[in-house]
Amino acid sequence: NTEAGFSVVSYTGNGGSSATVGHGLTQAPDCIWLKHRTAGEGWVSFWNTPAMGPAKFLGFNSTGAASTSSGEWNNTAPTNTVFTIGNQGRVNTNNNTYIAYCFHNVDGFQKTGIYYGNANADGPEIRCGFRPAFILIKNTADAEFWTLIDNKRLGYNETNSILSTNSVTTEYAAGAGGFDILSNGFKVRGT
Repeated sequence: NTEAGFSVVSYTGNGGSSATVGHGLTQAPDCIWLKHRTAGEGWVSFWNTPAMGPAKFLGFNSTGAASTSSGEWNNTAPTNTVFTIGNQGRVNTNNNTYIAYCFHNVDGFQKTGIYYGNANADGPEIRCGFRPAFILIKNTADAEFWTLIDNKRLGYNETNSILSTNSVTTEYAAGAGGFDILSNGFKVRGT
């Protein structure tokens, strides 16, 4: 859906050190979530921000900090038509199949990016330009859990129920120090 800035792409790897995959969007993806479909590899994600870019990746099933590797994105930023993959098995094993979810920012609809924390209970306010329904957060510098909150499950502002993509635990309440979902973004309420 080019209007929503979202595409789902299935491809077969070639095992080479550099390959391109058409993403079907009208501009370069700001975020890609990719999964090897025929082996027990973990998810790998790309975030097109100055702090991350095509030299780093994050794993959804890992608490690890952002890792530097040319094997995932071949140190090449996506273009308006393709994204580039390296020879890492998580993204490009010969004759293996993969699925990629590609997103680009759309004003008033979806936003990906980074923010900097302040280690204060009165944390930063992140402006999205709309009221988010789904928020996914990961500390890129440290080994921390992924934090997923939304406005559909019980718990509102500071007590939002949290799920983690890297954990098999059930959802849990943030308690003091959660998040406020605002009309134009969200505010961090913890250190």
